[in-house]
Amino acid sequence: MRTIGTVMAILIVAAILYGGYLMVGLSLPYTEIAPNIDFLLTKTHIYHVTHWRISFYIHVFTSTLVLVAGLIQFVTRQRILHRFSGYVYSVVVLLFSGPTGLVMAFYANGGTPARVSFVLLSVLWLGTTTVAMWHVYQRQWQAHARYMLRSYALALSALTLRAYAFLIGYWGIDIRPVTAYILIAWLSWTINLLIAEVLIRKGWVAGLKNH
Repeated sequence: MRTIGTVMAILIVAAILYGGYLMVGLSLPYTEIAPNIDFLLTKTHIYHVTHWRISFYIHVFTSTLVLVAGLIQFVTRQRILHRFSGYVYSVVVLLFSGPTGLVMAFYANGGTPARVSFVLLSVLWLGTTTVAMWHVYQRQWQAHARYMLRSYALALSALTLRAYAFLIGYWGIDIRPVTAYILIAWLSWTINLLIAEVLIRKGWVAGLKNH
């Protein structure tokens, strides 16, 4: 069973790293800062809104850093590296990625159902990260690990959303685009959070302490 768990962990890490690599590729075109690139073609009606546009670029360009820094926390056994990556992750989430994600959530495609989902995602992401950091200063390592796992599960919605969108297209599922977007907007983070809770209850974070 331990061998199976190790293999699963390696596969998950590999999948996240590959997802991060793809995110870099998706982000690079936006360095042109132009309104006619990929996703922005669906946002021509609000591209002129300054706070949305700034939030979009900050969110896009910090996404890979969040994924990599978050992952390092769970795979390294080196205390200094764990702390450094944890602070980088938390600072970027709380000051940049989280707030900009919340701004973008109010303008999300898919209408009110999708916007509600993304607003909840952003609030929970900011909340779990804040609580995780609070537990650090309280030196409550077990609670810190649990909330950081929840936070990272929410961060991974950036990958799972795109994975679900790909699968719907790959499997040729007959569903209206708006309906599909609303569906993946909710599945992208709720399933991740459910998996995190299962891992917590199974004691996956039991050995993470004294960081």
